[in-house]
Amino acid sequence: MIRALSLATILVAGVLAVSYFSQLVILPFVLGVRSQTVDLVDPPLMALEAVILCLTLAWLYVGLRNYFFADRLERQVREIRAIQAQVASRHSLED
Repeated sequence: MIRALSLATILVAGVLAVSYFSQLVILPFVLGVRSQTVDLVDPPLMALEAVILCLTLAWLYVGLRNYFFADRLERQVREIRAIQAQVASRHSLED
């Protein structure tokens, strides 16, 4: 369950990061796109998009950390259960 939530978080944060990066850098500076109703190089708008991009990247970082933590935790639980089964089988052999 934790891994599924982490994957969903990673996916959403990745899409948002790409979207804001494209609006902040690619559209106005690489492609030269400007809108008549919204000036894509308006400093307050760019500052807001930069802040949102930073928050999105932080969200992506947290999602990745959670995913790797859940993966590592699942592996450790399997190892501990295997050791526990070995100890239980040794204990039952001694009786």
